[in-house]
Amino acid sequence: MKMVMAVVAHDQGADVLDALINAGHRATFSESRGGMLRQSQLMIWTAVDTAKLEEVLSIIREHCSAQVRACTEESEGGLTPEGMPVTALLGGAAVFVWPLDSFETC
Repeated sequence: MKMVMAVVAHDQGADVLDALINAGHRATFSESRGGMLRQSQLMIWTAVDTAKLEEVLSIIREHCSAQVRACTEESEGGLTPEGMPVTALLGGAAVFVWPLDSFETC
């Protein structure tokens, strides 16, 4: 078994979660905020049989797209000085996969 954690843009997270569940995978999420522009993100978690790992990764790829955003205004976190242009890659997914020695439901 594998544990998959995908960090996806908040506005794309519901689509990924719905697609995983509709494909028969159990998944849950938690919210986070980070990155240079302090964007809201979802961390989607699912435990999957190794044989189905590529299916899960394909679903994530299919429902996440990245876009480049230029920002010249001050960010929520106050880290971007006014008038200084900043380019950031938003969206897409950062996916982490690691071995899962045990999986139980109680």
